[in-house]
Amino acid sequence: MQTHALTEGVLEVADIKRIAVITAGLSEPSSSRMLADQLAADARRHLEDAGVQVEVDVFELRDSAVDIANNFVAGFAPPRLTAVIDTVLAADGVVAVSPIFSASYSGLFKSFFDVIENKALVGKPIILGATGGSARHSLALEYALRPLFQYLRATVTPTSVYAGPADWGNGDDTVDGLADRTDRAGSELASLILQQRPAQRSAAGDELSFEQMLAQTTS
Repeated sequence: MQTHALTEGVLEVADIKRIAVITAGLSEPSSSRMLADQLAADARRHLEDAGVQVEVDVFELRDSAVDIANNFVAGFAPPRLTAVIDTVLAADGVVAVSPIFSASYSGLFKSFFDVIENKALVGKPIILGATGGSARHSLALEYALRPLFQYLRATVTPTSVYAGPADWGNGDDTVDGLADRTDRAGSELASLILQQRPAQRSAAGDELSFEQMLAQTTS
């Protein structure tokens, strides 16, 4: 449950951080979903170790595929897709994982971020992840996914994580194994989230007039 404290006319939201997980896997079970869950779990653990309460929302884009297509045709998001977008934009951090098709992110993954206003993710801390059938696809993280989110001016963690067939089920906890990489990326996301200024909104009755806001921008 959220609690609020009034400080000098500003209502500060209690220290609950939210992570939104976006995964574009098509199969069930999906390796993209498994990687996304691990990244979110590691980020959550690092935040909780810092004494922060965490809530995680997971969205599988295959459930929104029709709504995403309708958004392109109709020009606006249906209510269910709007709810997903609103949750992503309100999150303190995002985990975004796509399968790699034809050496790049999936069309479904790209289409979801295409329907989000292109300035809405500015400064948003994000972990990027990808899965594929060959280790050769790992470079897609750097020449496809990272440039996309740099264009959107999100704050992407230094570590992005690719998981191929050899990464699953082998219990690899060695240095630079999958568990090590997801832990490092999760730690980086947690650090970026903790560096953000606390979410604030004006207390009731304390809204600025248009003249006051104009004076602030011109002072």
